[in-house]
Amino acid sequence: METVSENKCFGGVQGVYKHSSAATGGEMTFGLFLPEEAEETPVPLLWYLSGLTCTHENAMVKAGAQAWAAEQGIALAFPDTSPRGPGVADDDAYDLGQGAGFYVNATQTPWAPHFRMWDYVADELPKLITRNFAVDEERQSITGHSMGGHGALTLAMGLPGRFRSVSAFAPICHPTAGDWGRKQLSAYLGADETTWARHDATLMLREVGLEIPLLVDQGSDDQFIDLLMPEALAEAVAKRRVPATLRLQKGYDHSYFFVSTFIEDHIAFHAEALYA
Repeated sequence: METVSENKCFGGVQGVYKHSSAATGGEMTFGLFLPEEAEETPVPLLWYLSGLTCTHENAMVKAGAQAWAAEQGIALAFPDTSPRGPGVADDDAYDLGQGAGFYVNATQTPWAPHFRMWDYVADELPKLITRNFAVDEERQSITGHSMGGHGALTLAMGLPGRFRSVSAFAPICHPTAGDWGRKQLSAYLGADETTWARHDATLMLREVGLEIPLLVDQGSDDQFIDLLMPEALAEAVAKRRVPATLRLQKGYDHSYFFVSTFIEDHIAFHAEALYA
């Protein structure tokens, strides 16, 4: 593992690191914020999964999360959204290929050799971080924005017992039924739609429910709201009777201005679960 940078930040350290990934077959970069408490003892960890076109850097720089994480004594992990590099398959469209991994393990050509973001985020990167940094592998939660919100929800339900809580900002809620999902899932996983269901938060919630606290924020003026389909997730929450807080925030769009406005609430929400 190579240290790209480390900067003092709210009493802690914001680092950026590179490493060779067996899951994606290439070099991956991630950000990790460690609060001051990590100098003395392992601290809880909150994963932040970013959305389409993003790298590890977007939320790390724009969300303003470090100040609130430092206040709560929580580490923040910022993975990349896909494998990258000249040997990695890509597409001219912004919503497929590099920057658009959708947190799945691709099975189809040309994506299968590198696009294994489920394994990377669920297994490889957590092991790397807990082995090399002072974070508590038993106290972890997950959040994300847009495509990353989709990933946070599906990972939380697909890995029962892994996380203490889950939240999302404007998540892609029902990808098997919308243009932000059907295109990517068919490309990465093939035409058999039965393989898509475990990567659809609405379908998973209907099928398996959720045993940990859930918070979702959605902007009412989000320019992509019809693609995100928040009403499908709300219907599944009600039908399954899952305890959840689903908030429609008047006037907010899909940007990091929206995320940064409510990130304090989300970190406090996760801190309550992580320190319970």
